[in-house]
Amino acid sequence: MSNNRIVTSPSERVQALSDSFKDVLSLGQRYVDLLDQLAQTKDAKNLLSATNKLAKLDLANVFIDFPPHYKAADYYLIFMDRLLKMHGDTAVNVAENELNHEFEATVAAIGSEAVFKFEVDSRGEAAFTEQSQHEPLFYLSLEDKLMQFNNRALVNYFIVYALKQHTDLELRDAVKPLIDFAKYLQKDLDFTIDLGILATANDRRFMLNKPELPLTVIDRLFVATADEDYMLMNLPRNNGAELLLDQGTKLDIAFDPDDYSQEWAFLVKDSDEQISFFDVLLHYDLVREWYLANRSALAVRTDHMEIVDEESQATAEMAEAESPEEASSTESSEDSTSNEEE
Repeated sequence: MSNNRIVTSPSERVQALSDSFKDVLSLGQRYVDLLDQLAQTKDAKNLLSATNKLAKLDLANVFIDFPPHYKAADYYLIFMDRLLKMHGDTAVNVAENELNHEFEATVAAIGSEAVFKFEVDSRGEAAFTEQSQHEPLFYLSLEDKLMQFNNRALVNYFIVYALKQHTDLELRDAVKPLIDFAKYLQKDLDFTIDLGILATANDRRFMLNKPELPLTVIDRLFVATADEDYMLMNLPRNNGAELLLDQGTKLDIAFDPDDYSQEWAFLVKDSDEQISFFDVLLHYDLVREWYLANRSALAVRTDHMEIVDEESQATAEMAEAESPEEASSTESSEDSTSNEEE
């Protein structure tokens, strides 16, 4: 006999309601326990576990409606707030909006007018998004333990928009807790992170979205430096140019002459490895104006990070072994769709 038969008799209806109450009480207790864990734990791993479970928890029930409760986006923001505060970082303020009962974040350095929320898609990937300009500054997947900044959004929001209302130092301080959050994820929870144009390592290459660069774009930078104190020089192997900024900082726009692809990229070099390409755009008017005027050619791409499971990887390796040319063509197609223009 099927277990899915329609419940019709009074006793069966009562029993169904009783069973539903039992399920709800059990689910409610689990929900409360997870909320307590989210709010009270001092362990980053327990914090991550509670957030993941709450974001996936389905409170729907045929007979009983749960009281108003938070959404996945709220749990993500609470997670961010708690992880920052575990490290004594109070630069980001998270509070509940009394009108819609959703959590919102503001950053002390740029005031309360800039409001940020997480926007979560069906895959569970959350975008930390500024609400007036709708720019997703970074993407976060708690389940896959990935965090990646969006280069295009960083430029659109901070360099193009916010710099009209704030100083470069205020914006530098606004970005700092976001970078710190990424580093806490990496250190405490073994996340894979990509700081994008916020990275400061001297060997970090910020690849252009378009592999080829018209040399006239570099010529325009030569012209722009004519009346400035900065010097632009050709690189020794004729593979680009180097702009000498102050305090020993250098900005290269170049390709690797030993790489057959000869794709163009920016490199920022300083003795302490504390300056990112974002910092250069933020602090140096000359570079910023040249970059934005030629953005269609100079845009830095964002390579979307993805987790490849072992089964998919094994299948790909088998396909490559059987048909190298076909596999190469497929990879090229996937690369073209996974790159996002800055």
